Amino acid sequence: VTAKTAFLFILPQYNVSVPTADGELVQYHYGLKDLVTILFYIFIAIILHAVVQEYALDKINRRLHLSKVKHSKFNESGQLVAFHLTSMIWCLYVVVTEGYISNPRSLWENYPHVYLPFQVKFFYLCQLAYWLHALPELYFQKVRKEEIPRQLRCIALYLVHIAGAYLLNLTRLGLILLLLQYLAEFFFHMARLVCFTDENNEKLFNVWAVVFVVTKLFTLTLYILVIGFGLPRVENQALNPERGNFFSFLFNNILFRMSVLLLVCLFQASVMWRFIHFQLRRWREYWNEQSSRKRAAAAAG
Repeated sequence: VTAKTAFLFILPQYNVSVPTADGELVQYHYGLKDLVTILFYIFIAIILHAVVQEYALDKINRRLHLSKVKHSKFNESGQLVAFHLTSMIWCLYVVVTEGYISNPRSLWENYPHVYLPFQVKFFYLCQLAYWLHALPELYFQKVRKEEIPRQLRCIALYLVHIAGAYLLNLTRLGLILLLLQYLAEFFFHMARLVCFTDENNEKLFNVWAVVFVVTKLFTLTLYILVIGFGLPRVENQALNPERGNFFSFLFNNILFRMSVLLLVCLFQASVMWRFIHFQLRRWREYWNEQSSRKRAAAAAG
């Protein structure tokens, strides 16, 4: 009895045997018991968060002697670098071993993808657990009040996208999009960490700018490929929530399809606008600093 209860917390539930050409394959679908597993891994994420903070970030902070504002940002970026690097490697392993990159058609073929391999379901459960654990961490890390709204928006966006892909059986597309997002975020937070140690080192921010633009172009292309061309060609277009087919029939309607693509393009355009605004502000601050140094040097001479 104890072992069965422990497995409920530790391992993904709802396993089924799916017949294949080579025999039977054990796969998984989702259900309410997933909440118990997610709860367990929320506590694991909190423990790992504390370990990274105490044995890595706090030691570095003591050497750098950062201000309170920079101290908070350094901790945030340090935690996210560790998370994004781990998730990026894990996600890349999953999409390569499952063949989602080598066969792009698999992103929409045989939709809905109700049954998931173990590693895909476990990855999604851990991702949901991490972003849910970030909510109590706002209190544990004593995040400044003015920073809380920004971090809440970020957490909410990740939870909506990950849970949406998981519940709407778009897990394959979700994996590729997460891989692209985490790649850009990893370089951004690495650039921030480097900037805290050397304020004049802007090279990694330039690398991040290139990676950001490339990943957003890939993201937009992927949306157009899957939503504009892939899902409308799915054979089973009938609405069937019991089988996990929620909306593929809607993509046969060109007006609905174009509306979804328009919303995606507008969202990506808003992200690019914020990126351009950030770059312009960074360059303006850089040139103002250079001008101040030149004036100081000229006055001293």
